[in-house]
Amino acid sequence: MTSSSRLPGFYDLPLAERQARLRALAVLSETELAALANGGLTPEAADPMIENVVGTFNLPLGIALNFMVNDREVLVPMAVEEPSVVAGASFMAKLARPAGGFRTSADEPLMIGQMQLLAAPDLDAAAAAIAAAEGELLPEAAGIDPVLQKLGGGPRGLEIRRIDNSPIGPFLVIHLIYDVRDAMGANAVNTACERLAPRIEALTGGRVHLRILSNLADRRLARAECTIQLDQLAFGDFSAEQVRDGIIEAWAFADADPYRAATHNKGIMNGIDAVVIATGNDWRAVEAGAHAYAARSGRYTSLSTWGKDADGNLVGSLELPMAVGIVGGATKVHPSAQAALKLMGVSTAAELAQIITAVGLAQNLAALRALATEGIQRGHMSLHARQVAIAAGATGEQIERLAAQLVAEKTVRVDRAEEILKEWQ
Repeated sequence: MTSSSRLPGFYDLPLAERQARLRALAVLSETELAALANGGLTPEAADPMIENVVGTFNLPLGIALNFMVNDREVLVPMAVEEPSVVAGASFMAKLARPAGGFRTSADEPLMIGQMQLLAAPDLDAAAAAIAAAEGELLPEAAGIDPVLQKLGGGPRGLEIRRIDNSPIGPFLVIHLIYDVRDAMGANAVNTACERLAPRIEALTGGRVHLRILSNLADRRLARAECTIQLDQLAFGDFSAEQVRDGIIEAWAFADADPYRAATHNKGIMNGIDAVVIATGNDWRAVEAGAHAYAARSGRYTSLSTWGKDADGNLVGSLELPMAVGIVGGATKVHPSAQAALKLMGVSTAAELAQIITAVGLAQNLAALRALATEGIQRGHMSLHARQVAIAAGATGEQIERLAAQLVAEKTVRVDRAEEILKEWQ
């Protein structure tokens, strides 16, 4: 277990010393540390994972610091190419620590499998027949995965929805509610739907067309909340009240306007996707579920909520579907994903989902704080300047020196970086 996620000065250390600090925690083996350091996945190991493999593609892997989640210290691996994401999440986690960090929870890991029933002669009679046979259908679905059933998972129920207005006319949708335990669950749910399709056709006289999991996993929500004490918010020329109220006003914009909400929620997903990717989970499924959930009322809106408590402290919360697993898929075959899970010390998919949601809330706060005060570009461009310096041809010690000058000039552009390099020659 991580003794503390507070590693002061970690950002300023050279790469080798950061790796040494991680090694000193004695959480990971040398093999696991190497997997994080070099990407872990060889082309040979990647070959059976997808089609037509010719190599691998790495992203920078950073560690978000300072996270306390349900009173537990957590170091959070994040795979992301965008500057400021890891730094922003880490700093907001630090601000949350005096009030106890993040409080999180997660629903049972219930996924939804959908079966589209077409051409039934009588939709009402078909729905009644399916409902009456639920006691027979669920045991049949359970039989596809006895190991999952032994672990306490398996089918939990059937729900029947009627779609009356569609381009092809009325049809039924049967939802199979399936507890997938510590898996993401797509394979188990899809297989169960395939198994039940012939039985449903026989019961109804219709034709089961699509049989597929839904990524709107609204039975599998995760939640995070935090309090930022007022005395943590002031900085520079900004008072604590200015920062707090500015954050709330910025959130209100996203709550009311879908154009702003899209970018607001993208900021949340900057943090979430980075952890999902680092742990070998399906970031596309998580993205789809999040954005669909944001539009569940019929209007696209903010996934998070920000306000103030009776003492004037800033309080925030985030709720969204979080279908992630710690068994199966890339989480079991990718060495870096396994090392990432071990570094976080997670033992269940629900625990992973909660940490990911806490990171999303922290990342959201980082973006709102920047937008509501000095503007998003100042901090972001300071970090982006290093990439610009490298793109212009800087090497070694030139990178930091050139980045510092670009930031000082407030001209973080490749053409200006190239000019400066020529001046130095």
